[in-house]
Amino acid sequence: MAEAGWTPTVDNYLGRVTKGRILEAKGEQASQLIDHLKKGDMAKEAERLLDGSGWLPEPLRTPETLDGDAAEASADAELPAFLSDDEQHEQAEADEPEAAHAIAAE
Repeated sequence: MAEAGWTPTVDNYLGRVTKGRILEAKGEQASQLIDHLKKGDMAKEAERLLDGSGWLPEPLRTPETLDGDAAEASADAELPAFLSDDEQHEQAEADEPEAAHAIAAE
C-alpha cells in the first residue's frame, strides 16, 4: 500500500481511529510530543509526523515474503480433506465409520 502511494491522513485514517491508535503510529518519542493534544489536533500533527515515513496501520501491512525453502515446504504440504479435490474428499468420507456420524448427530 505504501509503495502504491497511500499515506495516513486525517481524512482516510487518523481522524477515524482512537487516540491510542494514533499514538501507536510513530513510536514513544513522537507520541510524547502529541499525547496532550485533543484528538483533532493530534490527528493533524500525527499526519505531519508520519508524512514520508511509509508507515502503514497493521491491517494494511502484508506478511513478509516466505524464503524459498519455506515456500516449497508449504506447497508440498498435504491439504486437509475438506480443501482437497472431491475425489480425495469422497475417499476420506468413505473411510470414516458410520457410527461416528450417528453419534455426532445425536
